[in-house]
Amino acid sequence: MVSTADILNAGILIVDDQEADVLLLDRMLHAAGYVSITSTMDPGEVYELHLKNHYDLILLDLQMPGMDGFQVMESLKAIETEGYLPVLAVTAQPAHKLRALQGGAKDFVSKPFDLAEVLMRVHNMLEVRLLHEAARDHGKMLESLALNDPLTGLANRRLLTDRMSMALVHARRNKSAMAVVYLDLDGFKEINDMLGHGAGDVLLKMVAGRLVATVREEDTVARLGGDEFIIALWHISGTNYAAKVALKVIEAVSQPYDIEGHTVSITTSAGVGIYPSHGEDADTLIKSADLALYEAKRAGKNAYRISERTDLSTAARSQHDPPAFSTPLPDASEKLKDDK
Repeated sequence: MVSTADILNAGILIVDDQEADVLLLDRMLHAAGYVSITSTMDPGEVYELHLKNHYDLILLDLQMPGMDGFQVMESLKAIETEGYLPVLAVTAQPAHKLRALQGGAKDFVSKPFDLAEVLMRVHNMLEVRLLHEAARDHGKMLESLALNDPLTGLANRRLLTDRMSMALVHARRNKSAMAVVYLDLDGFKEINDMLGHGAGDVLLKMVAGRLVATVREEDTVARLGGDEFIIALWHISGTNYAAKVALKVIEAVSQPYDIEGHTVSITTSAGVGIYPSHGEDADTLIKSADLALYEAKRAGKNAYRISERTDLSTAARSQHDPPAFSTPLPDASEKLKDDK
């Protein structure tokens, strides 16, 4: 709902080349309780003023020298890309009313001004404008919730799938490699039980921040739920690069955390699946990385493993086909040096 206070605090711009009309409208609106009112007698300034201030309502005179109100409305369409012009046209010419509405104005007032009519039309237009913005913001929030994990702000499974699909298309087109790193926190349940779910949520947010800081901007970090995360590496030069990222992530996560006055330490285990060796679609790659994660857990945790799974479609290729990349698979326990 839009409150009376929201309406009275809305941004209003008065545009008229007649100083007397500007002063009259300004006094009317101030007397009615509106507090955020700007005015200009130069129609050429309207575009820049609206670009900077994003007014909720523009009282726009249609007949002005040099640049009339119709031209001003056309210029504003470059700012209001969704097609909603917050323009209340002002005219003394009845014939201009229909043209103004066709040009994008949402309503009009006639000269000479009728005080009650002006205030009612201003109020109604502002109410509709603010409701429109509230609905748009709500829609964006719902869209964000549909694509992002509400706790950490990371990508959720749906957005991860979309990003991986794009990465796979890129990899196929360029005959390159991409990778998936599947992560699971070691001992997270014990910390949750000891400090409570609130502290557990704080820890998950801090882990998410470290994961994002560890990878490149083009890579995607997602939370699948609980204490499980996935990193999709958009493009990699070879298996060693994916292994190096896994090591960096393990080292970053293992650094101590200060949570509600407690110093908390936790580790993570990781499994790595690489396109095309371990799968040629998102689901297969994730399953391969998940199996490798299970092996890392069995090996004692706080470690990573590269998948040993070979995708059937890859195995069926001719032995004469060149490999996707020439870097050999490293031993899973090998500690790669960080070449910062």
